[in-house]
Amino acid sequence: MIIPKLHYISQGNSPKEHLENIQKACTSGAELVQLRLKNISEKKLLKLAKEAREITSHFQTRLIINDHYKIAKEVKADGVHLGKTDASPTIARKHLSTWQIIGGTANTLQDCETLIGKEVDYISLSPFRVTKNKDNLNSALGLSGYTSIIEALKTETPIIGFGDITIEDVKDILETGVSGIAVSEEITKNFNSIRTFNQLLNASSTEEQRHTFE
Repeated sequence: MIIPKLHYISQGNSPKEHLENIQKACTSGAELVQLRLKNISEKKLLKLAKEAREITSHFQTRLIINDHYKIAKEVKADGVHLGKTDASPTIARKHLSTWQIIGGTANTLQDCETLIGKEVDYISLSPFRVTKNKDNLNSALGLSGYTSIIEALKTETPIIGFGDITIEDVKDILETGVSGIAVSEEITKNFNSIRTFNQLLNASSTEEQRHTFE
């Protein structure tokens, strides 16, 4: 199962704006978007997830639903992303189809090991940088944190970096061994940045292929 290297995490001041931004991300070439809405009823979220599924299907973009694996199952989303306080990946796996992806959030080496034990398809390792406007209780991992965790893990499970990542960070982050990145703010500010992110992320994979064939 190949996990796209760039994940757009939806943002917006209203549910409608989340959908508009998902549409813009798809139009701009995003391969995977995550519908991430907090403090909303399941009934409303289901309705929005169905609309998001329609948008992403049209563009053949993968759709991941944050937290709610039952909604991911119902709308036939491509998967679910589970935070540390959400359901266990093991439980979600029992409900989802084999083709549906399960991602999990980790902040430490121990979190990563736990998620690998629960056979997630990818791990979102955060925060790379601590965002000023979020009540983030976890300290920033930065490049050194990423490097040490990835060296200790030696895993085939894709590790996705997240947390206020900008275009300038991509090259250095990839050198730590991270497979890809999840971005919200930087993309929401300018959807054209998706093209640049994709170019930087895919440049690394073509280099890898070159090394393999030599």
